[in-house]
Amino acid sequence: MADPAASTLSVEVAYATPARQLLIALTVPAGTTARDAVERSGLATRVAGLEPATAAFAVFGKQVAADHPLREGDRVDVLRPLLADPKEVRRQLAAQGRTMGKAKGGS
Repeated sequence: MADPAASTLSVEVAYATPARQLLIALTVPAGTTARDAVERSGLATRVAGLEPATAAFAVFGKQVAADHPLREGDRVDVLRPLLADPKEVRRQLAAQGRTMGKAKGGS
């Protein structure tokens, strides 16, 4: 007889904004994808505008496809869209003679 625990996985779904962080622990069937886990988490009911069907995902910070199969202990990060293209911001700052990093040296 197969071990029932082997047919389930313990995973987490994470979503963060500058103001708050949500981390939801789940037990899901083996073969669950990143998108499936986010849908099962109920996160879309807690975060306005979140659409699991179109969201981008990462596992431990590395971007994955929505149909990426999860493994035991994975943390699915729901990625928010960028507000500005980092390359464009660098170009604008360079045109002003500035950089993205913190100023070096003391005052």
